[in-house]
Amino acid sequence: MAGNPSRTLSNAGVNAIRPGRTRMLSYDRGLLLAVTGLVLFGLVMVYSASVALADGPRFGSIDRHHFLVRHGIFLALGCVAAAFVFTINLEIWQKAALPLFLVSLVLLVAVLIPGIGREVNGSWRWLPLAFGIHLQPSEVMKLAALLYAADYTARKQAHMQAFWRGFVPIAAAMGPAGLLLLLEPDLGAFVVIVAVTMGILFLGGINSRLFASLTVVMGGMFLALIWLSPWRRARLFAYLDPWDESNVLSQGYQLSHSLIAIGRGEWLGVGLGGSIEKLHYLPEAHTDFILAVIGEELGFVGIFLVLAMFAFLVRRAFEIGRQAVAMDRTFSGLVAQGVGLWLGVQALINMGVSLGVLPTKGLTLPFISYGGSALVMNLCAVALLMRVDYENRILMRGGRV
Repeated sequence: MAGNPSRTLSNAGVNAIRPGRTRMLSYDRGLLLAVTGLVLFGLVMVYSASVALADGPRFGSIDRHHFLVRHGIFLALGCVAAAFVFTINLEIWQKAALPLFLVSLVLLVAVLIPGIGREVNGSWRWLPLAFGIHLQPSEVMKLAALLYAADYTARKQAHMQAFWRGFVPIAAAMGPAGLLLLLEPDLGAFVVIVAVTMGILFLGGINSRLFASLTVVMGGMFLALIWLSPWRRARLFAYLDPWDESNVLSQGYQLSHSLIAIGRGEWLGVGLGGSIEKLHYLPEAHTDFILAVIGEELGFVGIFLVLAMFAFLVRRAFEIGRQAVAMDRTFSGLVAQGVGLWLGVQALINMGVSLGVLPTKGLTLPFISYGGSALVMNLCAVALLMRVDYENRILMRGGRV
């Protein structure tokens, strides 16, 4: 008995679409593999770069596996935090953007109060918690500033061409955060937050002439900060000629040994674990200058692979952001692209410093360098990115978020 022709046609149409939909995964496999690869590679390199520190006077009381174990603990905490972040809808994150930003400001104030914040090497950047764990508020502020800038830009789309109604309000909000970061001092975090905020404003449609003018002004302010600070000025001159006799054993010491390490690695490196510079010659080999150890042990190939992984991650972040914007989800799209800017800019600065392309500045390499707060916040940022992608895929299937 013949069935209803219209029903048969409808079923055929559904069956024609359904296979394509079922083949679409609920997550970005490539993005997940890239981040997992960077994190696991970082675990190996942190151990390799830090294993000899127990033999030195500074860390003579620790075990050889001290930094590996702590990095593993922070990685586990970061995965738990990332899983929690991923479960929260982007609409909720948008509502929480301003409160989170205000809480981050309070933390930046607290870290400067003697007796509350912890001072290390002249910088007030850490809040002691429990079990020897310290929170770095500047890392929390990176995430909070990203969310706040994305929320502000999404809400003020109609005013993004105006100076007073578009730029001034967010500048007034970000100004105190920048000032507090400079008081720590933490110029690296300040640069990353400014770059992410300006990037989000640009992507959100700020007036091009205004953006160009602001870029010139911010560049001038950055140079002024360096010039008016004697020790920052000394670092700049050391960067220009690290091999000068007056620099090689002072301000240019880290850079010169970083370049020596990378030069020793040549194309394929001296082998995993075979670095000489990590044997108390290169300071902060397991944190800010871990790329130099990678270059020495794994050569040009190792550095290139790290660079390629970050390039892929940033590209996917911008693609996910464009998909969200195309579906009229401006806040989600700006969050995704902001994550790409954050990780890309910070990785670029870290690599540039290690390679002698940029002046020496203390910034960790995302996912790879040792550092608890940084690793946890980086994983939370990726969780936000994957949540944007997850919601995009639900909407492309015709579902509801």
